[in-house]
Amino acid sequence: MQNSTENSNTYDESKKKILIVEDEKEISDLLMFHLEKEGYKTLTAEDGEKGVELALSEKPDLIILDIMLPKADGLTVCKKVRQTLIKTPIIMLSAKGEEIDKILGLEIGADDYMSKPFSIRELIARVKANLRKVDQNEQDIVNLGIRNNKIVVGDLCLDLDKFEVEVRGQKVTDLTRREFEVLRYLAQKPGQVVTRENLLEKVWGYEYYGDIRTVDVTIRRIREKIEKNTANPKILITKRGVGYYIDSK
Repeated sequence: MQNSTENSNTYDESKKKILIVEDEKEISDLLMFHLEKEGYKTLTAEDGEKGVELALSEKPDLIILDIMLPKADGLTVCKKVRQTLIKTPIIMLSAKGEEIDKILGLEIGADDYMSKPFSIRELIARVKANLRKVDQNEQDIVNLGIRNNKIVVGDLCLDLDKFEVEVRGQKVTDLTRREFEVLRYLAQKPGQVVTRENLLEKVWGYEYYGDIRTVDVTIRRIREKIEKNTANPKILITKRGVGYYIDSK
């Protein structure tokens, strides 16, 4: 069942719209209450099919998506939504707390992941951080004056409008949004080593609550997609004990 709450006393039309896809009404209502208290507009869906429908028709600014849903699970919803809504942040929720859920969610395009039970204060902080990150990305494009909205560093070319990457003229088709943003951030600093902590703050968009190994996992997945030989990378280089950089040669 779809539910849209609009109250001019708690937000105005300029505020961001958030879609909550959650089948547990108590949790959904709790999220609605706190998000609207922060000034956001909300939409809710109680199953995966309705979640996809609302995401594509309403084009929310951010999606909070449970993994365990009737009709279509959250991983399926995320995959379908990401095919169209490339830039929309997706925060996934799971009662399981299993590492495999987190890895799968991030691989298919989720931006963030929280295990139930979660802190409302922390979730709101992550919502704000993910929305700020989208706004900052758009502002960076303006400030940097990037030609044709493309960044070219060595063999790497990033199209910031299409969220596409080419390596030596060959298109890389299976990068997730997070992987693209990691490449984008590093490509804007060619040859400059960026620490894991800095990547967490600047790309993930907040003081990350999770394991710093998240960066290493993401880097490994990127290399599998852009490098000819992952054991001897030529584009995305590790500075042992420090961080990573894009080779500008």
